[in-house]
Amino acid sequence: MKAAIRQARKAERDGEVPIGAVVVYEGKVIGKGYNRRLKTQLASAHAEMMAIDAACRKLKSWRLPGAEIYVTLEPCPMCMGAILNARIDKLYFGAYELKVKSFTQELAASNLVNHTVEVEGGVMKEECAFLLSDFFKRMRVREGQKPQVVDPVKNC
Repeated sequence: MKAAIRQARKAERDGEVPIGAVVVYEGKVIGKGYNRRLKTQLASAHAEMMAIDAACRKLKSWRLPGAEIYVTLEPCPMCMGAILNARIDKLYFGAYELKVKSFTQELAASNLVNHTVEVEGGVMKEECAFLLSDFFKRMRVREGQKPQVVDPVKNC
């Protein structure tokens, strides 16, 4: 997860929402990614998509059985679909996305593409949640909005 957090910090330096992801295969990072939606102006430029694409290029296959993905925030439906489609074995994520929490677990176990993904949430959740809450707090201050007090651990 520490490698995913480093990727999230790259996104933050670029002014992007600080979400990072890495794909690990046989104990080695084979794909890295961070949010790049602003820079690329692509709706699909999520951290998970970048990491999965890099891993597929590295292994020269769209299938990644035996791989694990580490993401700083619970994946959205698009990214969860890509994780399933790539046949990734296990998903570890940090902060919970309250809007999709039950969806992630349901989709992971759904066998929609003849594959299920084991999911473990809350890995380094405090640090992952702080990255996001601090980013949005600073963004509101820059935009002249009154900062909200957010407890990143409570909101996980």
